[in-house]
Amino acid sequence: MGPSVSWAPARLAKRRGSVQSHKFFCDAVVLSDDAGQFNVGRHALCWVHTERLVHKLDTFTDKHRAAPKRVRGLIWDFYASLKTYRLKPSQRRSVALRARFDRIFLRRTGFVTLDRLLARLHDNKAELLMVLDRPEIPLPTNGSENDIRCYVTRRKVNAGTRSDVGRDCRDAFLSLAKTCDKLGIAVWDYMGSRLRVAGHRVVQPPDHYVRGRFQPA
Repeated sequence: MGPSVSWAPARLAKRRGSVQSHKFFCDAVVLSDDAGQFNVGRHALCWVHTERLVHKLDTFTDKHRAAPKRVRGLIWDFYASLKTYRLKPSQRRSVALRARFDRIFLRRTGFVTLDRLLARLHDNKAELLMVLDRPEIPLPTNGSENDIRCYVTRRKVNAGTRSDVGRDCRDAFLSLAKTCDKLGIAVWDYMGSRLRVAGHRVVQPPDHYVRGRFQPA
């Protein structure tokens, strides 16, 4: 339940295989920015990164500048509708949103580069609209990116680790610290309890609190 780390493909496959072998999160959805190493299992795409592709298009005329601006407005309006759908999903809304998606991404603007980009994004329809089938998943990857910020900061400070053991140790402890923070547990209290340090309050393993949050009402 710790932060998402940008592992190399081989490391990601190894960790996913371990999770599956223990039958954890068997129906989990992997949400990513479309980086190839994350295209595993049931996959969804981040809407913020999708809109960013339109935002970053090079434009040279007033006509070219107007077309992406209009499309970006349509995308953000659609994004707002998806957020509303997550709160109260229904089959009727799902059908309407799928049809609306086609109208946005199959349009022809006259700006060839933009039209090609929209067609490519339409090919990702299933991954971009995964939220219609699984409304509990987030739309952007902002949460995961915030989770790994401490990891990136550490990497900038010391330029990484010298060994695989050091790397795994760093990943494990940063993940543990972030998980404890999300659960409202001081990581030092957790470590003190695990190491049986005198005077520390008893803290259960993180999975005890995680499972407690998802008990049916």
